[in-house]
Amino acid sequence: MNKFSQRLNEDIELIDKALCRYLGGEGDSTCGSYYHRELFAFSGRADSLCKPLMSSMEYSLMSGGKRIRPVLTLEFCRMLNGDTDAALRMGAALEMVHTYSLIHDDLPCMDDDDIRRGKPTNHKVYGESTAVLAGDGLLTHAFSVLAQNMDESPLRYLNAVQILAESAGIRGMVGGQQMDLAGESKRLTREEHEEMTLRKTGELIRAACLLGCAASDASKEAQAAAEKYAYGIGLAFQIIDDILDMGTEDEKTTFLSFYSVDGAREYARRLTDSAIDAIRDYPQNEFLVQLAEALHQRKI
Repeated sequence: MNKFSQRLNEDIELIDKALCRYLGGEGDSTCGSYYHRELFAFSGRADSLCKPLMSSMEYSLMSGGKRIRPVLTLEFCRMLNGDTDAALRMGAALEMVHTYSLIHDDLPCMDDDDIRRGKPTNHKVYGESTAVLAGDGLLTHAFSVLAQNMDESPLRYLNAVQILAESAGIRGMVGGQQMDLAGESKRLTREEHEEMTLRKTGELIRAACLLGCAASDASKEAQAAAEKYAYGIGLAFQIIDDILDMGTEDEKTTFLSFYSVDGAREYARRLTDSAIDAIRDYPQNEFLVQLAEALHQRKI
């Protein structure tokens, strides 16, 4: 195993531990463990009734994703000599938002998918209603995870809340999803398709990199470099996905609707080079450079 793969695996292990900690209340996965109420406490009966929801949330969150987004948060923080504990908290919140979006994307009213990461999708296991609530639960709990540390560093975590809300909302991922739905009845132009991709896929990658900056109290210049890196690898990631999925997308609009395979590869290469160039002058950038190349060169 090379150094890059070893560090990636170590990052994923740290992130998985953080996800367990922040979702389950230090390992206790009952609904009641989330809250401390001075005048009210959940009964054991309420805990029991909530268990299917908690199980549904954990099923998707801990299903073995690549964790690329929280890895980006952690590694931008390291490159900028920031607070890695803060980065893990922010990365965990981000992964919860990403997982909520996948649960909802798979629903019958959206993409109607039966399999995700080689396993039955959430609604196939827990039913459509619980899957909707699991997505809602992950989305809202993500912001609770960030808000719990407001006393420690209020401006840092307020910044993180703003970054995540903006990137996940109507001007970001959710808006991109709506553009994607519109594309089912109206063929998008190349410019519209690219903007849809930047919103639907690129915005959470942008959030990942900017959260690493937030955990480092980074300068405006570093934030601008992070955004350029994020949009470059985010767009290139989707282009490579479309190439790898060639022939399996039926009539769906992809980048191959506008580019030849060679043209798409060349565009992905330019985007990757631009992303790498954005962080070239930062010490300790080696992992992020290698990650950009690995995403561009992947075969699956």
